Amino acid sequence: MKRLLSLMALAGMTLPAAAAQTNDFPTLDRVLWVHECMREHPDGGHYEMVSKCSCALDRIAGQMNHEQYMAMKTSSDARSIGGERGGYIRANKQEQKVAREFGAIQKAAMKACFIKVD
Repeated sequence: MKRLLSLMALAGMTLPAAAAQTNDFPTLDRVLWVHECMREHPDGGHYEMVSKCSCALDRIAGQMNHEQYMAMKTSSDARSIGGERGGYIRANKQEQKVAREFGAIQKAAMKACFIKVD
C-alpha cells in the first residue's frame, strides 16, 4: 500500500511539470494570439471568444513548443509582406509548406474549440 501511495504521489508531482513544458508560451504571445483570434472571429460575445480563442491556443501549445510556434507563425505571417521581400517567401516552397501546415493546425484547434472557420 505504501508503494502504491508513493507511486501516486510521484505521478502527481510529475504531471504538472509535464503540462507546464507543453504550454511554455510567454504571456505576451498568448495575449497577442487571443486578441488576433478575437478580432478575426467577432461572431461571439467577448467572454465567450476569450474562452474559445484561449482554448485554441492551448491546443496549439499542446502540439508544439514556443520556438516551433514562432517559426511557423513567422512563415505564415510573412506571406502577407508585399513587394520583392514578400516575393521570396511566397516563392519559397518550404516556407509555403510550413505556412500551410500552421494554418491547418490553427484551423483544427479552432474547430475543436467551437470557433467558426471558413
